[in-house]
This record gives sequence, C-alpha cells and structure tokens, in this order.
Amino acid sequence: MKIAAFIPARYAATRFPAKLMQVLGDKTVIRHTYDNTVATGLFDDVYVVTDSEIIFNEISANGGKAIMSIKTHESGSDRIAEAAANMDIDIIVNVQGDEPFVQREPLEKLLATFTGTDGDTVKVASLMQELKDPTLIADPNYVKVAVDRNMNSLFFSRSVIPFPRNTALKSIYYEHIGVYAFRKESLLQFTNWPMTPLEAAEKIECLRYLEYGIPLRMVVTTYMGVEIDTPEDLIKAAKLLK
Repeated sequence: MKIAAFIPARYAATRFPAKLMQVLGDKTVIRHTYDNTVATGLFDDVYVVTDSEIIFNEISANGGKAIMSIKTHESGSDRIAEAAANMDIDIIVNVQGDEPFVQREPLEKLLATFTGTDGDTVKVASLMQELKDPTLIADPNYVKVAVDRNMNSLFFSRSVIPFPRNTALKSIYYEHIGVYAFRKESLLQFTNWPMTPLEAAEKIECLRYLEYGIPLRMVVTTYMGVEIDTPEDLIKAAKLLK
C-alpha cells in the first residue's frame, strides 16, 4: 500500500496573508510543516501543492518536493486531487500547511484505520480532539463533530452538538481537526461531486461526504500544537517552539 502526504499551501490566506511564509524560529511555517511531516517516517512521498511560486521555490530550494497547481481551486482537497490524479498512490493524507507542529502519533493512528479489523470499509478518516472550554464549544470558528459507537461521523457543525437539553447528563464535545486521510478513489469522487446544501450552509467541506452517504472514521488525538490562522497564533507558536 503506497501512502503519500500532500500539503495544500495557498499564499493569499484571507485572515493572515502570506502566513505560510512567516518565519517561525529558524525557518518558515511551511517548511516546519513539510519537514515535520517527512520526519514522521510514515510516507513514501511528501509534497507541497501550491498556487504560489514563492512557496514552490521555498520548498524546492530547501530540498523538498513541490507541485504547482495548474487550475484555480476552491479547496485544499481539490488542489490535492489535481496533483494526485495520475500518481500511483493508495492512501492520501492531507496535512494542513498551517500546522507546523506535525507529529507522528496522530498521523499513525489515522493511517491505522485503513488496516484495522474493518479497515477495508474505511474510505475517509480524520482527526478530532475533545473540547472542554465552554467558550470554545460555543465558538462557531470551532467545528464540532458528533460520532456513533464505531467512531464514524454523524454530523459536523459550527453549532453546539450535541445540544445539552438534558443538563443532568455530561456531554462530550469534539473539535474536528482538518487533517484527513483518503483512499485515492474517494478523494477523486469527492472533487467531482457538486457542493451539497448542508456543506453550503455550514461552510464545512466534509459535510459533502456525509450527504453522499460516506461517513468519516474519526480518530481522537490529544495534541496538535498551534494552527497558524492569525498573527497572534504565530506568537503562540514561537513560544511553544522555545
């Protein structure tokens, strides 16, 4: 089984333009992400897929593998699908470019879903972590996910799910972390499907899978570092790096 990691990397991020080229410690954010993904030792290949010559040159000049997107894409999934379409790959892992603290253990657990006792039924898998802060649970910027007994996703929402109607019961809340693993054919299918109503309403890409009848196998992780979305996040990351 051939496994490759793809890191979609867009230069013009809305909330923090050029965030992937910001210097964090001794190198840029995107190089931290790339180098740490390679360092896990889990992948046959690791690629950065980008629309930016600046990012392409940053990776290539430092010995990494980068691919320039041919088309303009709405999502990282579309960008990866274009790059991987003609490659001999079985499993594709989408690592977000703004996750510089990539570690082996969460990705290893993610990949294990495809080789477990029912691994042949898993088409897409993703990560989640428990949310305990009530402020974050209520924050629509934190996408929540509800799962069944087999850890398959039931729904993703920016709203609070489950809603605590029965306050006597203690509910567990999970935040969806946007790191995915796909069977190649499932990713290519996804990018050929039109956007679905729930996806459009919530602005949550993976709802498209659910609306087409494909659950995501969710994996709990406890540490993902700091995602770089704002200048304040970069400051937090710099402190964590030290």
